[in-house]
Amino acid sequence: MLSARRQIQTTEDVSIRLNSGLLDFGLFIGNTNLDKYDYIKLPVYDIWGLLMRKDDPLAQKKTIKPQDLENITLLCSRQALENNELSGWLGKDFKTLNIHSTHNLLYNESLMVEEGIGCALSIDGLVNTAERNLTFRPFEPEMKADLVFAWKKYQVFSKAAELFLNYLQKML
Repeated sequence: MLSARRQIQTTEDVSIRLNSGLLDFGLFIGNTNLDKYDYIKLPVYDIWGLLMRKDDPLAQKKTIKPQDLENITLLCSRQALENNELSGWLGKDFKTLNIHSTHNLLYNESLMVEEGIGCALSIDGLVNTAERNLTFRPFEPEMKADLVFAWKKYQVFSKAAELFLNYLQKML
């Protein structure tokens, strides 16, 4: 169960909790090995882009292109770096970029972005930019991250979890 504060977990965190029975269901974002799970690919997706200060020169652009990431300091999720998720979009190995730090929690990186340490590669909507000196610009061409609702194969569910899954399957 989520606390009042929004908790964002990595793929590894969700997998561990699903495999140990601490969670009935998990939501995976982006490239994920789903061999151990039954799942439903949701009919929505997230968009990758760049989180930056509002006064950053790139904030004047409507979209961010691969060449815009050359020669700037970047902060990146550990998962995206390990999975090399953006290499196809970049047209080269993701690790050739100037990656200053990696993270599991984007909120911590957003504080570093506000302090001018660099720009964060991110999925839109993970950080509230409305009341902060931050802005988000999507990548061009658009880079999508699939959303997958998953559960452990051969899982025996509680009645409530079973009802929820049946409802979700009917809705989708």
